[in-house]
Parts: sequence; structure tokens; C-alpha cells
Amino acid sequence: MKDLVLYCKSYRNDFLRLKRLFASIEKYNLNRISFYVSTPRVDYDLLINILGNSGFIWVADEDIVAANPRANVQKYQSMHGGLSQAIVKSEFWRLGVAESYLCLDSDCVFIRPFGKKDFLFSESIPYTVLHQNKEYFQLAINRGKEGVAQNLRAEARRVQHLFERDGPEFYCAPAPFVWSAKVWDSLDKQYLEPREITLWDLVSPEHPETLIYGEALLKYGAIPVVAIEPLFRVYHYDWQYFLMRRLGETEGKLAINYLGVLYQSNWESNLHFVGGIKPLPSRFIKGIKRMYRYLQSYI
Repeated sequence: MKDLVLYCKSYRNDFLRLKRLFASIEKYNLNRISFYVSTPRVDYDLLINILGNSGFIWVADEDIVAANPRANVQKYQSMHGGLSQAIVKSEFWRLGVAESYLCLDSDCVFIRPFGKKDFLFSESIPYTVLHQNKEYFQLAINRGKEGVAQNLRAEARRVQHLFERDGPEFYCAPAPFVWSAKVWDSLDKQYLEPREITLWDLVSPEHPETLIYGEALLKYGAIPVVAIEPLFRVYHYDWQYFLMRRLGETEGKLAINYLGVLYQSNWESNLHFVGGIKPLPSRFIKGIKRMYRYLQSYI
């Protein structure tokens, strides 16, 4: 078992983003940390056509699902793609390939060299992204987006309640996530098994996997908590991107404090591999809204 691997769960609509991520890994991966990619089995041929067949290790999503003997395959097949993707990412540890894994989204991009020391405190203890999200909340409030902070805090409190923890809200996001197999295993043995459920029953839009991981870590203490701030600069919304760029933020400057950048795919539609071209009226309206948010960054 390796101490650390890189892992990305993807699918055909994100393959152009994945290609960009893969190129950045090839460029900046100092220790040549193994890179695993999982997709639905049906997407394999397209993946190889776009990425080639070297430089990464492919795993079928179906094999990750099957690695949990209690998993409900019917739920996997019927569940909404975004939610199913979150659970597959959280179950990757069951393959037993690594003690810890850096769980990347397809829209991540590394912007400077990285190595194991950026993710591991020791061979068996990964760092944990753990913070209170105050900078982002304050930015949202400053821009009149109070609902962003309110919704995320409510989400965190719901997951805290599951684990009977009082106190401040903590966040183990945004991506990429440094996840320990020991933490997921402790959740399985001490929370899921006694209730005769799996992550397919627990994870939902109201109870995200990122918060569940953090609360399981705090509850069961499977590894020591060695906290770090987010590894990547994440632009959650285009209004945030426009504002930070206007204030002088560039990838070159970000590389001083961050390993990479995550450009949210929901507003980067030009990199949709399929289904990205919408009718002209829809694109026109979206362009007007985008321009309005850009102009807002000057207010």
C-alpha cells in the first residue's frame, strides 16, 4: 500500500478539464506520485482517446462501488450524477491502494511544483484541510451575497448534529481534499455499520461528504489532526473571479500561497466536452448576466 496517491473521479463531460489537470500534474509532480482516474466503464474509450493511455492508472467507478460489500448497486445506478460522484470519490479508499489520497476535481489545475511534503505530515498522517471559511464568508457578505454564508453554515450545522457535536462550524473543503483511509474506515465501522447503512444512505445534498469526513475525524480521532488551510484557490462563482482579478490576483501571484486553482465547471461551460453548446437565446442571456456580474465587481 502506498502512503499517498492522487485521485480524480471524472466523466465524459469533464474530460477536457481533466486533460488540463493531467497536463499540470505531468508538469509539476516532483515525486511522480501515482495518479488514479476513475470513470464509468462506458466512458473508458473516450478517456483514452483524449488523455492517451499512459501517465495515469484507470479504475472503473463500478469497481469502486463493488469494493463495498454492503453497497447498493441499484442506488448507484439510479442516483443523480453529482451525488453519485461524491460518494464514489469517498469510497475510493476501499481499493486499498494507499493510506491517503489527494482527491482532485476535474476542474483543478496545479500552478507550481508539488510533492508529498505538501500533503503528508508523516508517512501515515496526512494534513487535514480544516478551517472556518471566514475569508470567503466575509467576501460574500461584502458583495451582498449573505445567503452564501447562511446556507453553508446551516449545512455544516446539520452534519454536526449527526455526530452530536456542538461548537464552531469547520470545513474540510474546498477541493482538493487530503483524505485518509483510516478516517473513512472509522466512519464505516463506528457510524455506518452499527446503523446498518452505507454512504449511499448517508450522503445527500443536505449532508455533503466533505463535512461528513471532517466530523468523523473530529468524532473518532482515527488520525491526529494536523490542520492546514485550503491547498488551492477556488473561484466558487464568476463574480468572485472577476473581483479578485480586478484586485490584481493572477496565477503567478497565487503560486506564492497556493498549489493550484479550481475554476468551477458550472461557469466554465466552454470546457464541456458534450452538451456545452446551448441555444443562442440561452447563451445571450447568460452572457448578459455574466457581464452584469463583471460590472458589479467595480461597485
